[in-house]
Amino acid sequence: MDYRDTPEEAEFRATLREWLSATIPAGWDKIEDELEAVRLRKDWHRTLYRAGYVGMSWPVEYGGRGLSPVYDAILNEESGNLGAPPLPSVGYIGRAIFMYASEEQKRRFLPPLLSGEASWCQGFSEPEAGSDLASLRTAARLDGDHYVVNGQKMWTSGGQYADWCLLLARTDPDVPKHKGISAFLVSMTEPGVTVRPIVIASGEAETAEVFWDDVRIPVEQRLGAPGEGWRIAMTTVAYERGPADIGFIANYRRTLRKVEGLAAERGLLEKEEVRKALARAYVRGEVLRLNCMEQLSMRVSGRAPGPEGSIAKLLWADAEQSLQHLAMDILGADEMTGVAAGWLSSYFTSRPVSVYGGSAQIQKNIIARMLDMPR
Repeated sequence: MDYRDTPEEAEFRATLREWLSATIPAGWDKIEDELEAVRLRKDWHRTLYRAGYVGMSWPVEYGGRGLSPVYDAILNEESGNLGAPPLPSVGYIGRAIFMYASEEQKRRFLPPLLSGEASWCQGFSEPEAGSDLASLRTAARLDGDHYVVNGQKMWTSGGQYADWCLLLARTDPDVPKHKGISAFLVSMTEPGVTVRPIVIASGEAETAEVFWDDVRIPVEQRLGAPGEGWRIAMTTVAYERGPADIGFIANYRRTLRKVEGLAAERGLLEKEEVRKALARAYVRGEVLRLNCMEQLSMRVSGRAPGPEGSIAKLLWADAEQSLQHLAMDILGADEMTGVAAGWLSSYFTSRPVSVYGGSAQIQKNIIARMLDMPR
């Protein structure tokens, strides 16, 4: 792949850069109130969509622009370069709906997802079914033209703010566990849905546990065929493992600039070990960016995300956690004493990245199978 912009891409990049410079909300990264931060991210999602920058690689009939995924990569890069708010993560759940939904479901659910009118969460993990997702026990029983769902989900990121949920539930307990799971598109306002935010080590309630008590879901809101839930789940996490689909490159570049600023403020830029650490952080980011570009190139050629997404996932976790660790090294005791507040929270937030879309051990097992290594 030629990583240089074509003339059309270069023109798009220049226009985007000018738009971002004029539109990024001033002081957005100084907001400390969680609800206000959530509101800003939703407003930014809608602003991007109205300007045509969300869903650029999606089909026009579902709210996209039908462009190459390379344009999404350019948006990632320039958003990071110019310090924009986080990009909306519409890719992984949206792609699952796009691949498995009926035409009616696509036209109902995809446009509001892309526009930011409806936000989604992912109801996969359970108290005893995290990495071993196939062991989930939340059950959906068919009752006439509805399914009745009972169970509990854990670590549902953004569940307390979501309008809809992509839910996995067991619909057939009498077949092998991977084959008895179905997927559903469920409103979070249905009677019987109870959301309890979970405050994690960072002090923020960015995830939640969700209880499902006799929740009735119309049959027409099942995604895919009965028993196809495992396949849908694997498609979803394959996209979730791709940093290009969730806007991570932009976030990483923005954070790296902040860490460089911390070193400059403390007069540490001339220290050899600090310069080497910053250089390694930059290289990690570039390796990840080029890996993403390679995967986008394969997607442009018509190939769906596969096991190679596990490589990007491992690179992503390593880059993010190493960068946050470097920030702690630079700050020293200032973070613990409150002189440089906020970074400890970011450090703690980076630790669970290892388990997003499956733990590091799962990713390594996938890569080992891809390489045909002995078990």
